[in-house]
Amino acid sequence: MALPDLDTSVGHSFGLEVDGITIKQISEVTGLKMEQDVIELKQNMADGKYVIKKLPGRAKAGEVVLTRGLTADNSFEKWIKDSRFGKMASARKNGVVVVYDYEGAAIKRYKIVRCWPKSLEIGTLKAGDTSVLTEKLTVTYEEMEVE
Repeated sequence: MALPDLDTSVGHSFGLEVDGITIKQISEVTGLKMEQDVIELKQNMADGKYVIKKLPGRAKAGEVVLTRGLTADNSFEKWIKDSRFGKMASARKNGVVVVYDYEGAAIKRYKIVRCWPKSLEIGTLKAGDTSVLTEKLTVTYEEMEVE
Protein backbone atom coordinates (compact mmCIF):
# COMPACT_ATOMS: atom_id res chain seq x y z
CA MET A 1 0.00 0.00 0.00
CA ALA A 2 1.43 3.35 -1.01
CA LEU A 3 1.81 6.10 1.54
CA PRO A 4 -0.85 8.82 1.48
CA ASP A 5 0.39 12.11 0.05
CA LEU A 6 0.73 13.74 3.47
CA ASP A 7 2.64 10.92 5.19
CA THR A 8 6.40 10.73 5.03
CA SER A 9 8.35 7.52 4.93
CA VAL A 10 10.52 6.11 7.67
CA GLY A 11 13.93 4.86 6.60
CA HIS A 12 13.73 1.61 8.49
CA SER A 13 13.94 -0.85 5.62
CA PHE A 14 15.96 -0.63 2.44
CA GLY A 15 18.11 -2.75 0.21
CA LEU A 16 20.43 -2.81 -2.78
CA GLU A 17 19.61 -4.52 -6.07
CA VAL A 18 22.51 -5.38 -8.37
CA ASP A 19 22.35 -7.92 -11.21
CA GLY A 20 18.89 -9.05 -10.13
CA ILE A 21 20.08 -9.87 -6.60
CA THR A 22 18.60 -7.95 -3.67
CA ILE A 23 20.67 -7.46 -0.52
CA LYS A 24 18.25 -6.43 2.26
CA GLN A 25 20.56 -6.73 5.26
CA ILE A 26 21.95 -3.23 4.74
CA SER A 27 21.75 -1.16 7.93
CA GLU A 28 22.82 2.26 6.61
CA VAL A 29 23.08 4.10 3.30
CA THR A 30 24.84 7.47 3.12
CA GLY A 31 25.86 9.77 0.30
CA LEU A 32 22.92 9.39 -2.09
CA LYS A 33 22.72 12.72 -3.85
CA MET A 34 22.15 14.32 -7.20
CA GLU A 35 24.47 17.25 -7.76
CA GLN A 36 25.61 19.45 -10.61
CA ASP A 37 28.15 22.17 -11.22
CA VAL A 38 27.14 25.81 -11.06
CA ILE A 39 28.37 28.13 -13.79
CA GLU A 40 28.70 31.82 -12.97
CA LEU A 41 28.07 34.16 -15.85
CA LYS A 42 29.33 37.67 -15.11
CA GLN A 43 28.06 40.36 -17.43
CA ASN A 44 26.96 43.95 -17.81
CA MET A 45 23.32 44.56 -18.65
CA ALA A 46 22.16 47.02 -21.32
CA ASP A 47 21.82 49.71 -18.65
CA GLY A 48 25.43 49.14 -17.53
CA LYS A 49 24.51 47.30 -14.33
CA TYR A 50 26.91 44.47 -13.42
CA VAL A 51 25.17 41.15 -12.65
CA ILE A 52 26.15 37.58 -11.90
CA LYS A 53 23.84 34.88 -13.24
CA LYS A 54 24.06 31.32 -12.01
CA LEU A 55 23.46 28.64 -14.63
CA PRO A 56 23.19 24.86 -14.31
CA GLY A 57 26.31 22.97 -15.36
CA ARG A 58 27.26 19.35 -15.81
CA ALA A 59 25.97 16.66 -13.51
CA LYS A 60 28.52 15.40 -10.97
CA ALA A 61 29.33 11.80 -10.23
CA GLY A 62 28.88 10.62 -6.66
CA GLU A 63 29.64 8.01 -4.03
CA VAL A 64 27.34 6.06 -1.77
CA VAL A 65 28.39 4.11 1.33
CA LEU A 66 26.50 0.93 2.18
CA THR A 67 26.88 -0.52 5.68
CA ARG A 68 25.73 -3.95 6.79
CA GLY A 69 26.45 -6.43 9.52
CA LEU A 70 29.26 -8.85 8.71
CA THR A 71 27.86 -12.19 7.50
CA ALA A 72 29.07 -15.19 5.51
CA ASP A 73 27.72 -13.53 2.34
CA ASN A 74 30.72 -12.59 0.21
CA SER A 75 28.98 -10.63 -2.55
CA PHE A 76 30.73 -7.37 -1.57
CA GLU A 77 34.15 -9.08 -1.69
CA LYS A 78 33.47 -10.67 -5.09
CA TRP A 79 32.35 -7.37 -6.57
CA ILE A 80 35.34 -5.35 -5.35
CA LYS A 81 37.76 -8.07 -6.46
CA ASP A 82 36.78 -7.48 -10.10
CA SER A 83 37.46 -3.74 -9.88
CA ARG A 84 40.75 -4.24 -8.04
CA PHE A 85 42.07 -6.42 -10.84
CA GLY A 86 40.88 -4.10 -13.61
CA LYS A 87 37.96 -6.24 -14.81
CA MET A 88 35.78 -3.16 -15.19
CA ALA A 89 33.49 -4.79 -17.77
CA SER A 90 32.20 -7.08 -15.02
CA ALA A 91 32.70 -4.66 -12.08
CA ARG A 92 30.79 -1.72 -13.55
CA LYS A 93 27.07 -2.29 -13.00
CA ASN A 94 23.77 -0.51 -12.60
CA GLY A 95 22.26 -0.79 -9.14
CA VAL A 96 19.19 0.40 -7.30
CA VAL A 97 18.87 1.45 -3.66
CA VAL A 98 15.26 0.62 -2.74
CA VAL A 99 13.35 2.08 0.22
CA TYR A 100 10.52 -0.12 1.50
CA ASP A 101 7.43 0.76 3.53
CA TYR A 102 6.26 -1.10 6.64
CA GLU A 103 4.54 -3.73 4.50
CA GLY A 104 7.62 -4.42 2.37
CA ALA A 105 6.45 -2.60 -0.76
CA ALA A 106 9.00 -0.42 -2.56
CA ILE A 107 8.14 3.27 -2.17
CA LYS A 108 11.25 4.87 -3.70
CA ARG A 109 14.02 3.62 -5.97
CA TYR A 110 17.35 5.38 -6.49
CA LYS A 111 19.14 4.02 -9.54
CA ILE A 112 22.92 4.40 -9.48
CA VAL A 113 24.26 4.14 -13.02
CA ARG A 114 27.62 2.65 -14.06
CA CYS A 115 28.65 2.08 -10.47
CA TRP A 116 31.58 0.08 -9.13
CA PRO A 117 33.03 -0.56 -5.68
CA LYS A 118 35.84 1.74 -4.61
CA SER A 119 36.58 0.37 -1.15
CA LEU A 120 35.51 -2.19 1.42
CA GLU A 121 36.09 -1.42 5.09
CA ILE A 122 35.65 -3.93 7.90
CA GLY A 123 34.60 -2.54 11.29
CA THR A 124 36.96 -2.53 14.27
CA LEU A 125 37.96 -5.96 15.54
CA LYS A 126 38.36 -5.72 19.29
CA ALA A 127 38.78 -8.59 21.73
CA GLY A 128 35.95 -8.84 24.24
CA ASP A 129 33.77 -6.37 22.35
CA THR A 130 30.08 -7.24 22.03
CA SER A 131 29.10 -4.78 19.30
CA VAL A 132 27.98 -5.87 15.84
CA LEU A 133 30.79 -6.27 13.33
CA THR A 134 30.11 -4.30 10.14
CA GLU A 135 31.42 -3.92 6.63
CA LYS A 136 31.18 -0.69 4.64
CA LEU A 137 31.23 -0.75 0.87
CA THR A 138 31.90 2.55 -0.89
CA VAL A 139 30.44 2.56 -4.38
CA THR A 140 31.19 5.28 -6.91
CA TYR A 141 28.61 6.06 -9.58
CA GLU A 142 28.42 8.24 -12.68
CA GLU A 143 24.74 9.21 -12.45
CA MET A 144 21.82 8.86 -10.09
CA GLU A 145 18.20 8.67 -11.23
CA VAL A 146 15.09 8.59 -9.08
CA GLU A 147 12.60 6.03 -10.37
